[in-house]
Amino acid sequence: MGKRTAKGQIVVEYLNDETTNHLPSKSLASLIYKKNSKVFKDVEDVRDVIRYYRGQRGKNNRPFAVDKTEKAQHAKRLGIGNPFGLPETDEEEWPPYVLPKGATRILLLSDIHVPYHNIEALTIAINYGKEKKVNAVVLNGDTLDCYALSRYEKDPRKRKFSEELESCRQLLGILQKELQCPIYFKLGNHEERYEAYLRTKAPELLGTSDFTLDTLLRFGQYGCELIQDKRIIKAGHLNILHGHEFGRSVFSPVNPARGYYMRAKASVICGHNHQTSEHTENNLEGKIVTTWSTGCLCEMHPAYMPINKWNHGFAYVSVDHSDGSYEVDNFRIIEGRLR
Repeated sequence: MGKRTAKGQIVVEYLNDETTNHLPSKSLASLIYKKNSKVFKDVEDVRDVIRYYRGQRGKNNRPFAVDKTEKAQHAKRLGIGNPFGLPETDEEEWPPYVLPKGATRILLLSDIHVPYHNIEALTIAINYGKEKKVNAVVLNGDTLDCYALSRYEKDPRKRKFSEELESCRQLLGILQKELQCPIYFKLGNHEERYEAYLRTKAPELLGTSDFTLDTLLRFGQYGCELIQDKRIIKAGHLNILHGHEFGRSVFSPVNPARGYYMRAKASVICGHNHQTSEHTENNLEGKIVTTWSTGCLCEMHPAYMPINKWNHGFAYVSVDHSDGSYEVDNFRIIEGRLR
């Protein structure tokens, strides 16, 4: 048996760990790459090494493969794994992103659309965060507009994507300076334009660490954490989503919050619709379920939709992690004042 490479040593450690060795190769590769991006070229590079050590690259290429008999017995004991040797799956796990227990006073900002943000509304939101001494900021999607990467017809006089990035970096710096707390940056449908652009225009760059959005926005410098893959954010028992995760299926003639209730059937707060609303219902067991939609912090009359039902606004969420309870203050900003 030859000496293992650095890549091989890392992969074997995960394969020998009972908490990770049951994961499908693709899910395990994503986990390993996230923590070892300087060692591997991309996720597929990790996956290839995993397949090698799992003996999934042919009979003549298994010098370090895990013994399938032993593996099957181990899986059976744990009640997990693949004791029947079913074909490898590309299924990926989709766990929620759970905010840490230190996040008890959360400033929730949605739909800023830098560089088409509204300075007055954003200033009011930041000032409120300072007054409340928030210990977490959740940028709940569409912080960036990504106008230049849109599939729609574009005005060449608008800002370049590089200028949008610089404006967003300035915003992150201001939030960190003024609020001095962790920032959780969730991707909305506008930020997802970036990866969609890479898929069609530069697929070779997908997954390379130098071209991920968190690298371009220098998250390490500003204390930011990236939340992607349309994941649910959990703040105690409250579910936080941007809103685009439901696709085009959310519609309600009443208000956006009722539309989210009809889809989620659980307490959730979303942005995306640029409109402040709330909906509450009791279920058969008497449990109260409330859903909210938050206002935006961007320009109110963009060229693509000058007439709309939008309003400026944001939310403040306080959480008791001991029992998961929470309170939501969902604000409108009207004529420069909180309502």
